[in-house]
Amino acid sequence: MRTGLLAKKLGMTRIFRDDGTHVPVTVLHLDNVQVVATRTVEHDGYAAVQLGWGKAKVKNVTKPNRGHFAKAKVEPKAKLAEFRVADDALLETGAALLAAHFVVGQRVDVAGTSKGKGFAGSMKRWNFSGLEASHGVSISHRSHGSTGNRQDPGKVFKNKKMAGHLGQERVTTLNLEVAAVDAEKGLIMLKGAVPGAKNGFVLVRDAVKRARPADAPYPAALAGTAAVAEE
Repeated sequence: MRTGLLAKKLGMTRIFRDDGTHVPVTVLHLDNVQVVATRTVEHDGYAAVQLGWGKAKVKNVTKPNRGHFAKAKVEPKAKLAEFRVADDALLETGAALLAAHFVVGQRVDVAGTSKGKGFAGSMKRWNFSGLEASHGVSISHRSHGSTGNRQDPGKVFKNKKMAGHLGQERVTTLNLEVAAVDAEKGLIMLKGAVPGAKNGFVLVRDAVKRARPADAPYPAALAGTAAVAEE
């Protein structure tokens, strides 16, 4: 298991294939993604790498984090994320990762925070059909209807699907296909949509339900080194 990548969602567009067909894609941007810290089994009880994205102004960074970045000898980062890895996939602090970490045709899982919709009704939140347009229904066409019985059970059970808060939660989309990679510009294009709004951060990792391609660099695609595929 190798590390994933921390990226910013720029939005959606489309790309054209050689046969003229077009593919709707979500564009993810990598901006100076570096390893800020590592976790080892001996010291922390598990193996992981902490990645940082972009660059933050020093005045906007807390004093503890300033020391954290200074220890790693990297510029202050705008966003941090941690990925569990295998013992042989640990990376050196300060190493810069490239978009070539993922290869075209590979399947990946993407986790992000979904758009917040506020307080939503049962039709929007749970896809209820609502009440009839006529036949005695008055004013309550979009209501959820009955929520329970009479004396038995005499209450509404917990977790009943009703109106309430929608969105603004962690969502993971599985098995998205990598449609294109631009290593020079730091862009990864995934077929279809990914969770979250524009300029939101997402975590991209190898798909857990699909095998990693043989030509994917292991343990990672690093700047200044040749990509090596795992045999």
